Amino acid sequence: MKDAAYLLRLYDEQLRTEAETAGAVSVARHGPLRLATFEGGRGFITYPPLPDAAADAIDRLVSEALDHYRAEPAVLRVEWKARGHDHAPGLHEALVRNGFFPDDPESIMIGEASALAVDVPLPAGVTLRRVTGERDVRAMSAMSDEVFGEQPSRELADALLHRLGLGTGMELWVAEADGQMVGAGRLELVADSDFAGLWGGAVRESWRGRGIYRALTAARARAALNSARSLVHSDSTEYSRPILERSGLVKVSTTTPYLWRRCSTPDED
Repeated sequence: MKDAAYLLRLYDEQLRTEAETAGAVSVARHGPLRLATFEGGRGFITYPPLPDAAADAIDRLVSEALDHYRAEPAVLRVEWKARGHDHAPGLHEALVRNGFFPDDPESIMIGEASALAVDVPLPAGVTLRRVTGERDVRAMSAMSDEVFGEQPSRELADALLHRLGLGTGMELWVAEADGQMVGAGRLELVADSDFAGLWGGAVRESWRGRGIYRALTAARARAALNSARSLVHSDSTEYSRPILERSGLVKVSTTTPYLWRRCSTPDED
């Protein structure tokens, strides 16, 4: 296994590129920032490492990036993706001052896909499959919303269907028992890179601890290898991080999503 510093360098070089905004409806550039707009009124801000950035320059970037989205009434929420290993003095303060709120930090996990592509016994009656049809995608999206404590959102399913239609290298996988979806996960093949991303891993609480999460991960890792991606990465919660660590993935840094939501004002009514 390659060491964490080497893997982090690959992460910065191969993933903090236009790959992060694949499938966006539009992408604008503002200095080092990529300002993406996705289906469903979602804005997303990402960027490569900011060498020698000063606090006043970062403050301006935050304010000007938000001005971009304020001018787009269809954008209802924006995520600024911050990384723990970046040198970005004053970033937290600038984001909070501009109305962003930090969500829970997640661990950036990286490792060999082959370490995850193992046989995992499933509980009796549980099967895995890849889904592509609209009905299945909407059912998967609704289940994931439920698992993560969110209100069911048509917007997420619309965005996933849009991405599938673009053919950007996304795969959706589910686990089922007695005709009910009990787990799900997404694979993102990163173009022109060694990486595939593992995203959206969700298992119903009553089915956890029985190998379903690991089996969904293994299925996606095999799909990554079949598409010539040797490395996988994931932004992991404290639920999934230990599972991936036991499979040989390494925590190389952290990422924190800062979230901004549009509030209705008299000018916007």
